Amino acid sequence: MTSALQQSKVTPGGRSGKSSALAGDSAGNGFVSEEARRVADKQRTERERQMQALNLQRENILSQRTSHPARRTALEAALAHIETQIEKMN
Repeated sequence: MTSALQQSKVTPGGRSGKSSALAGDSAGNGFVSEEARRVADKQRTERERQMQALNLQRENILSQRTSHPARRTALEAALAHIETQIEKMN
């Protein structure tokens, strides 16, 4: 009797071998390929970096104090733009 590790997997197209890296396991049993996991981790990490950058920009704008009306208007517009981007990411 052969073990499960020694048996080759047959895809629905009739080819033997591994399934597509991004498709995961089409049987729906919850297994995801290593490549799909890496892609998902990379996307999650990039999203976290973008969110962190936006929050740092937001904090920087909020920390600036000015009495000049034109500068204050520019800061308010920049803050509104950053908050819109944050909302889109959520």
